Amino acid sequence: MTAPLPELDPKKLEKRLMRLTGKAIQDFNMIEDGDRVMVCLSGGKDSYGMLDILMKLQRKAPIRFELVAVNLDQGQPGFPKDILPNYLTELGVPFRIVTEDTYSIVKRVIPEGKTTCSLCSRLRRGILYRVAAEEGVTKIALGHHRDDLMETLFLNMFYNGKIKAMPPKLLSDNGGHVLIRPLAYVKEEDLTAWAAHRGFPIIPCDLCGSQETLKRKVVKRMLQGWEAEEPGRLDVIFASLQNIKPSHLADVNLFDFANLKADPEKAMPLPFLEAMEV
Repeated sequence: MTAPLPELDPKKLEKRLMRLTGKAIQDFNMIEDGDRVMVCLSGGKDSYGMLDILMKLQRKAPIRFELVAVNLDQGQPGFPKDILPNYLTELGVPFRIVTEDTYSIVKRVIPEGKTTCSLCSRLRRGILYRVAAEEGVTKIALGHHRDDLMETLFLNMFYNGKIKAMPPKLLSDNGGHVLIRPLAYVKEEDLTAWAAHRGFPIIPCDLCGSQETLKRKVVKRMLQGWEAEEPGRLDVIFASLQNIKPSHLADVNLFDFANLKADPEKAMPLPFLEAMEV
């Protein structure tokens, strides 16, 4: 089930996208004065939208920062190699196209019908980290949006036994790179509408994007179903990612349950109204 797109008012939509992206950047201090930001461009609607919005914010921001768009050509058969260079050249943004045949590796290693995302993302991440170092960038911008964050939360709960999502800002495991997700507050439906309005030359993915049985797609349909049944439910779910109560979970590494003790001096009957709130 696909959620209906909002009625398109380009000016209001652009204003909302810039406001939410700017708020995420400010809330998490994603971009600082003098930063050189590598915008990872896949050819999908989300990364196109991210680059478009960041370029608009770059012209209005009170700080100065650089953008460089980077696309990884993974060697997929029939990949239209001219689309992104032509688009980026016309746009006037510095860019780099990196060619690495990860497609053949993934197809060779992963059995037919199995999910390719894990291996594909690891290979892609390593290459992008290398390119980031070569380009001297200070931040790596990824195009994940609000829906991606929520889907990842439920994927980890349902299939990995973890309460874990995608953080808007993250230090890489080796400590050498800062990853940012400027679209963390932006709804996917708004990016879909913006891509249609702007006419981005979308390039489909023939690996993960073509796998209809992906667990992520199952979770996406579940969340869309919830939103259809009770509009606004996804807003509440997303708000929960910013309102964590470690003492009300069960992770002994996160909260010191073992040494939790009562204070006898405070052991007195609560007034009726206060007791009702416990």
